[in-house]
Amino acid sequence: MSTGMVIIVAVILLAALLVGGIPVPFAFAGVTIVLVLILGEDPAFLVPASYNNLNTLVLLCIPLFMIAGAIIREGKIGDALIAFVEQFVSRLHTGLGIVTVIVCGIFGAISGSSSATLASVGSIMAPKLRERGYPEGNIAALLASSSVLGLLIPPSAAQILYAWSSGNSVLACFLATIVPGIIVAFLFCVVQHFQVRHLPSIEAGHPGKMDMHFGPVMKRTGHALPALFMPVIILGGIYGGFMTTMEAAAVAALYCVPVAIFYYKGMKAKDIWPTMIDAGYNCGAIAMMLMACGLLSRLFTVQNVPRMLVEVTMNLTTNKVVILLLINLVMIILGMLMDDGSAIVLSTPLLLPIAMAIGVDPIHYAAIMGVNLGMGLVTPPCAPMLYLGAQVAKSPASAAFKPTMQFILFAWLPTLVLTTFIPKLSLFLPGLILGYGV
Repeated sequence: MSTGMVIIVAVILLAALLVGGIPVPFAFAGVTIVLVLILGEDPAFLVPASYNNLNTLVLLCIPLFMIAGAIIREGKIGDALIAFVEQFVSRLHTGLGIVTVIVCGIFGAISGSSSATLASVGSIMAPKLRERGYPEGNIAALLASSSVLGLLIPPSAAQILYAWSSGNSVLACFLATIVPGIIVAFLFCVVQHFQVRHLPSIEAGHPGKMDMHFGPVMKRTGHALPALFMPVIILGGIYGGFMTTMEAAAVAALYCVPVAIFYYKGMKAKDIWPTMIDAGYNCGAIAMMLMACGLLSRLFTVQNVPRMLVEVTMNLTTNKVVILLLINLVMIILGMLMDDGSAIVLSTPLLLPIAMAIGVDPIHYAAIMGVNLGMGLVTPPCAPMLYLGAQVAKSPASAAFKPTMQFILFAWLPTLVLTTFIPKLSLFLPGLILGYGV
């Protein structure tokens, strides 16, 4: 059997294992073992190479941001953010849906994680949306799609992984996804408004305007200031050149502790240690996933799979539009089958060479990848984030399929098309702030 056929069989086996519910690290490790046995490769070179890839300070940002996200979730910091945002859109009877989208974007700028955003914001917003009269399926769809803004609004753990696996600037990758993130967030607000604006339950559940006199507004704003300062400190420190990404992640984790304990009083000092242990468990799972994915990616690289894919693609077509559509399709499927971190580590060495062969800038590709994987995470039938959103909203997943498809058709797909075929949307901020490409 040729190497190409072996690789095809391995990819099919990987997809079958993931669809069958095998945990991602075990699925990748199992396929790697099968390939090593069939190809007769010496496994001794794989583990050290994968370990060396993990031995980098860049990846330390991920557990630090996860710790910050866990403290924010437990420390009632999200409540202050929600109250602050809600006062500006309370006049709209679908304003609570807009609050959900905006707060998910802000939370994504603090935690860098979609699942952390969904767990934190969803636990607060789902009861509020239900009380306002939103159908359960719409709540699950809105929370699932909005939480994925954590992939696009920096700092993003997904972009850290992409920068690590592709050797590009973390800051440039952060900046590349901001404009696509703003576009898709705006479209979420529009779509959810048209979904529920005529429902009698929404009208009946609308409590009216919040008190917008100077005193109450200043009180809510003042209460939210410590929470609002978090993304300012993180992003301002990074882009102002005062802190590296890792230092900003450490500052975010440290800043959360006194704010959660002494200001918002959402947790006590004794709660910090269990929170950090829980974050440690999650980080261990991520490390296992990266190690297993790294083994398979390394094996693909040694077998010259990226070069083979470039040659096969160019033999099939040299049309840039067609190739970009094929890349998008593959990334959407990967996003449906596995978590964003696994999909990035696997797809970057395979698809990035193809994209670069047709003239796609690697920083532009970071934005394309972010939107694709975000959409894949909520695209049925696999849709891992959609099922998690249904669980948080206490809704049957089937009830969320229709509103989710509306978000995909009228928000995700337009954003993907704009991001893919208008590179300036992704490259403008890296060029403006970092001088990228100048």
